[in-house]
Amino acid sequence: MANDAAINGYSEEGKYITLISSDGFEYVVLREATEISPTIKSMLRNPFSESRTGRCDFPEIRSVVLEKVVEYFHYWYKNRDKDDVPDMNIPVEICLELLMAADYLGLDAKPTQPAIRD
Repeated sequence: MANDAAINGYSEEGKYITLISSDGFEYVVLREATEISPTIKSMLRNPFSESRTGRCDFPEIRSVVLEKVVEYFHYWYKNRDKDDVPDMNIPVEICLELLMAADYLGLDAKPTQPAIRD
């Protein structure tokens, strides 16, 4: 039996997704790890082609930058429940592009906490 999402043309199936850089490099990433990005989360949960294919194209992000973003997704996922986490190593030469990619992907926003109900 199909769920409502699949009926509407999209689904949340697939444990992994593929992120594609401007220069054609493909990175297979754990879907759950990418959901820290509101942009990617929206792409995968709405009736966009990305939700059907599990492939997200980023024609404005070079592979060297997208690779660092993917590294961050895994880093965040692995350390999400830890308090004292060491800094990631970021090459100076990609800092500006990485900042722009983080802004585009919504990674510069403070994660929202779920509302506490009485």
